[in-house]
Amino acid sequence: MAGEQTLADEPIEVTVLDSDLVYEGRVWDVRSDTVSYGDGQIVRQYVDHPGAAAVVALDDDGRVLLIQQYRHPIRSRDWEVPAGLLDVDGETPLQSAQRELAEEADLAAASWEPLVSVYTTPGGNDEIVHLFLARGLSPASETHERADEEADIRIEWMPLADVVAAVFAGRMRNGILATGVLAASERLRA
Repeated sequence: MAGEQTLADEPIEVTVLDSDLVYEGRVWDVRSDTVSYGDGQIVRQYVDHPGAAAVVALDDDGRVLLIQQYRHPIRSRDWEVPAGLLDVDGETPLQSAQRELAEEADLAAASWEPLVSVYTTPGGNDEIVHLFLARGLSPASETHERADEEADIRIEWMPLADVVAAVFAGRMRNGILATGVLAASERLRA
């Protein structure tokens, strides 16, 4: 219809009057910014995050690759899809996703397509996660040593419909997993 706008987030430019590094961490930092907004100023603290890429890997039987690992902030071994930080200089989100699939599951994929990109918690951090659908899976050219919480990764292959049902039932609550499998399910349905 003529005159209709496309529904989309609206980026705006604000003047950052001051930006302080409150905490410098190993993976991400905490910043406090004072910005000019409207008729005044606001101060916001947030996690300054490098971003991430994640993979919904589907095999020829329509099963999705799940990994389970310990996540300290939630004191749980939650189910996830392979994912990792955009922390290699010059690496695109797709290349990061390919690297993470190899590092976390020792797999490569012949087919890659973007699913969605999401801000995980826009009120508290600037993390953006780029999700990809990977198919045509095969063993990676090399296997990887895993350390820390990745040392005891558990890998399972589950039917995509079962994972979607688990998300809706509240049994799997990882936001990146939920977004990824719902997007993949819709992509395959369409």
